[in-house]
Amino acid sequence: MTDLSVRIGGLTLPNPVMPASGTFAEGLAQAIDLNRLGALVTKTITRELRAGNPLPRVAEVAGGMLNAIGIPSKGVAYFRDVTLPLYRGWSPPLVVSISAPTAEGFAELAAEISLPGVAAIEANISCPNIEEDGRAFAMKPASTAIVVRQLRAATALPLWVKLTPNTGEIAEVAKAAEAEGADALVCANTILAMAIDPHSFKPRLGNLLGGLSGPAIKPIVLRQLYQCARAVRLPIIGCGGIMTALDAVEYLLAGAVAVQIGTATFLDSAAMPNIIDGLDRFCDARGLASVSELTGAIRHEETDEEDLSWLSPPT
Repeated sequence: MTDLSVRIGGLTLPNPVMPASGTFAEGLAQAIDLNRLGALVTKTITRELRAGNPLPRVAEVAGGMLNAIGIPSKGVAYFRDVTLPLYRGWSPPLVVSISAPTAEGFAELAAEISLPGVAAIEANISCPNIEEDGRAFAMKPASTAIVVRQLRAATALPLWVKLTPNTGEIAEVAKAAEAEGADALVCANTILAMAIDPHSFKPRLGNLLGGLSGPAIKPIVLRQLYQCARAVRLPIIGCGGIMTALDAVEYLLAGAVAVQIGTATFLDSAAMPNIIDGLDRFCDARGLASVSELTGAIRHEETDEEDLSWLSPPT
């Protein structure tokens, strides 16, 4: 039987499959055994109470879905008193996703939720930064460095930094997060997008713009993860359009240590355990003793220099 355990910083997970933040809640326990998952990742928590964006918040599009949920949150006290005790009933490590509009707010929130039972913090720095006119922290290396530095000083827990795909500098952003003490990266959040109803002429989302997830974004985020894996030494969790075990294998080959599943769970509540089983079968069929052997195992075909000799004709 394949060893499916993986190590992310100081954490050892029983397998590399976990939910993406915002796509998972304790209610899923009615459909699957949560103890089978590699980790549990909460919906994003904010210090303040948040109602979220206006309806409609979700729209199906070709190749995926759009969402503009708006991070509704019941705040820190509710998480501490209600949510955290509930999750202690399951064995996988609990990763808590957090969001704040300022670097100081991120640090304060990280300190507040560094509680017994929390295994790691996932800092969603792909959210708007009011100090940068609403641009996400992870859009630029400099703003990434500022927020990760303050987060690192605020908590001793493993710190996972969730990146945005909406930047042309993702490798540089990854380097900045690594330099300031991140323990792992999550690559990546949704891609900014929109859709319009041609019959009503109205936007499909109440917030006009939203995040695109699902199979349509996989080739893009897979490329970005590969670039990050070549740029940093940190473990990377792949996230974006993973619907099957073979999708997960692609991310592992590109350099991921683990994967997060989002849209697939909306279509099939058993998507995560099915992917775990599929990874086990894939490794067993290829004689791999451990799933970790897949990480970064992409094969680069050597270039035949003679075939390319016409590019540099002799002078």
